[in-house]
Amino acid sequence: MKPLQYVLVLYLFFTGMVTHAQNINLTTGDTAISFKVHGVCEQCKDRIENALKVKGVRSAVWDMESQQLSLVYNPAKISLDKIENRIVAVGHDIENKKAKIGVYSALPKCCLYRNMDAAKNEMKKDPVIAPLQEIIYTIDSSSAKTMQRSSENGVIIIKGIVLEDDNRGKFRPLANASVYWLGSAQGAMTDSTGLFSIVQDSNNHNLVVSYAGYKSDTLNVHESTELKIVLASNKQLKEVTVSSRLKTTYVNNYSPIRTETMLSTELLKAACCNLSESFETNPSVDVSYNDAVTGSKQIQLLGLSGNYTQLTVENLPGPRGIATPLGLNSIAGPWIESIQLTKGVGSVANGYESIAGQINVELKKPENSEKLLANIYVNDFGKTDLNLNLAKKISNKWSVGLLLHDDFLYNTKLDFNKDGFRDQPTGNTLSLVNRYKFDNSKGVMVQFGIKVLQDRKTGGETRFDPDSDKNTTNSYGLGINTERYEGFAKVGYVFPAKKYKSIGFQAAAISHNQDAYFGLTTYNANQKTVYANLIYQSIISTTIHKFRTGFSFVYDKYDEIFKANHYARTEVVPGVFGEYTFTPNDKFSAVVGLRADHNSLFGSFITPRLNLRYEPVKGTTIRGSVGRGQRTANIFAENTSVFVSARQVNIITTDAGKAYGLDPEVAWNKGLSVDQKFRLFGNDALLTVDYFRNDFTNQVVVDVEDARTVKFYNLTGKSYSNSFQAALNIEPLKKFEIRLAYRFFDVKTTYSGKLTERPLISRNRAFANLAYAIQGFKFDYTITYNGEKRLPDTQSNPVMYRLPSYSPGFVLMNTQVSKTVGKKQPLDIYIGVENLANFFQQDVIVAADQPFNNYFDASMVWGPVNGRMFYGGVRFTIK
Repeated sequence: MKPLQYVLVLYLFFTGMVTHAQNINLTTGDTAISFKVHGVCEQCKDRIENALKVKGVRSAVWDMESQQLSLVYNPAKISLDKIENRIVAVGHDIENKKAKIGVYSALPKCCLYRNMDAAKNEMKKDPVIAPLQEIIYTIDSSSAKTMQRSSENGVIIIKGIVLEDDNRGKFRPLANASVYWLGSAQGAMTDSTGLFSIVQDSNNHNLVVSYAGYKSDTLNVHESTELKIVLASNKQLKEVTVSSRLKTTYVNNYSPIRTETMLSTELLKAACCNLSESFETNPSVDVSYNDAVTGSKQIQLLGLSGNYTQLTVENLPGPRGIATPLGLNSIAGPWIESIQLTKGVGSVANGYESIAGQINVELKKPENSEKLLANIYVNDFGKTDLNLNLAKKISNKWSVGLLLHDDFLYNTKLDFNKDGFRDQPTGNTLSLVNRYKFDNSKGVMVQFGIKVLQDRKTGGETRFDPDSDKNTTNSYGLGINTERYEGFAKVGYVFPAKKYKSIGFQAAAISHNQDAYFGLTTYNANQKTVYANLIYQSIISTTIHKFRTGFSFVYDKYDEIFKANHYARTEVVPGVFGEYTFTPNDKFSAVVGLRADHNSLFGSFITPRLNLRYEPVKGTTIRGSVGRGQRTANIFAENTSVFVSARQVNIITTDAGKAYGLDPEVAWNKGLSVDQKFRLFGNDALLTVDYFRNDFTNQVVVDVEDARTVKFYNLTGKSYSNSFQAALNIEPLKKFEIRLAYRFFDVKTTYSGKLTERPLISRNRAFANLAYAIQGFKFDYTITYNGEKRLPDTQSNPVMYRLPSYSPGFVLMNTQVSKTVGKKQPLDIYIGVENLANFFQQDVIVAADQPFNNYFDASMVWGPVNGRMFYGGVRFTIK
């Protein structure tokens, strides 16, 4: 089946299911009634309905929100009294009958609906939960106070109170309200004082509060969340009144590894058509064009190119290897649920390739995402993006999701600097993710799915016609055709009686094929990847001592043809790892990890890593990290300058049996960070200062200091990067947030025996983001200053093709205004401007007038390729 046919079949499948409802036709002798049956969760629903699968009962459906049982039965075959007795016998009360205490007490903890005291007593018996310090959600009757959370030994308890409004300005506790995680069997009931206690679900932040006679709603409970939960007082169906304030980015204060999480709401501050545009409001990550003609982008973290940042998608391998140039463009922004950014070394369980840091992208999950999300984006360049997200809960155990993306640009005359070259390649990108999830609420969880990407790009001179000019000197052009197919699966099991113990298996298979030409140069590449990771985690005596261990396997087969030269290699890397976490109290924690791997080309190697966290006083968190990283360079895919310039390629090899005859890249990363929380202007504020240093023991040096050649060779000498950043987050007014940052880089590498500042990296960068929300409107403004960058030496070129030694500094400004209409089915309308000041690099291509001579070079990009761009769009959601 072709991808477009596959998309159509899935689309019809989804749209047919969204409106699906069961109809029961009454026959002669049937009786239909409804009455209340006490319960709280999905397990209760299964138990009640299964008890009534007997002769004489045609239909029994229990609604979890209203606790009403809708029953169709034949009194001639079974009496109502027998039906009631069957319900009570499995542990559920009805209005006139109560379950025996022994039967009720035997129910799972999440099903103890009668009062909170019983649930608390059960929880105290749990060896994991009992020793924990509780996390208290204090909800005041008149205002929402900051939730104080503390966790120990990896488990978080959330406590809170549910209140009702009596229409006279007073609040009173609401007893027996249901509180549960959306789509989960894990729940609780409020006690006589309105209090509840529930264990945090690490994979789900959607907390539902419901009560019979009221309409339920969902709260997004997260770090630094402020909540106010008030139910309307009269007995008519009313909405749950929720005042929720959720930070768009946050850091888990209790993790030894400092990970900044950007939620999807943060990505909505800009157009965010794909992953490459997701960091426009983040001061830590730079995104820039690789060159002036292919449209591919790369990130920079800690002063190093994105090659040194491990990119994963839900902790499975993301675009890497051959996919590096176009990888950031291949993940659509509306697909993204959150992004986790880790500077420095992370966990050994995620592999050994992280050197500068790790970026993990979490996609929308079918069990807790919108039923439907449709997004249409257009800009004045002529680019259009179409996105459709669909999610459906098939049953209590199964859910399915479909993510679709299509973008296209056919404007061949986009040329801001009038050099005769298109500023953006034209073409079309079509991609999809189809995923399934199974969760039996008894510890077994299975996920699997497929991903498909088809990308067609044409670029070069504005007059280039591939039908007549391809592989000729009539006009310079390029074409990149990419096809990528992925299959993935995850299987996990959490031991029901020992929640701290689990085992999980992850696997992925990837096929990436690219056929491309750049002027008269051809580059065809194919990559096959198989990945597997098995992780087991548990404790040693108590949850103060936790560990995880496992086995990983990576198979990479590369086949590249560049200028008629064939480069092929196969890397097989099995590995084992172990990680120990020590958490004696809230103030200190440590993670020590070690992994051993064997690369079929480079032999065995060890990867040690250490992460520490210390909180000397409340609100001050100090973290330190040190560790080793190793990766294999893909010199062509990671350096598109090779393709779009007249430079001669010179690979100075040491061993023909290795990757391109070069050694693997190895570096040691050290880092220190301090997070200081305080109060300013009556609101929470955060000051963060961090310093990281990378020292390479070997690096594949990309030497472009000679304008006629690009040389690849192993490092002989020093290569390092120093990164310092200070960031301040404040809220001077309610719903008016300001984010300020300054960053300094010192990055040097030894080129041909001389330690020199690495080119095309800005030493200084300043950043400010302002966000304000009022009455459904959101206003966002971002300004960045990028300091001067050293440019490679071009003095051997003729005078007209020479560049200065340094680029000028420049300022970029982006702004967006959005308006949300509606609540249950919100419609977002957004308009914005990128590069508000219309600043762009004038001479972005060297010798653009002579693209086939010896001086042509489209890789000297230090600033924006495009000028001012206006965009707009609409986003429709069915929750």
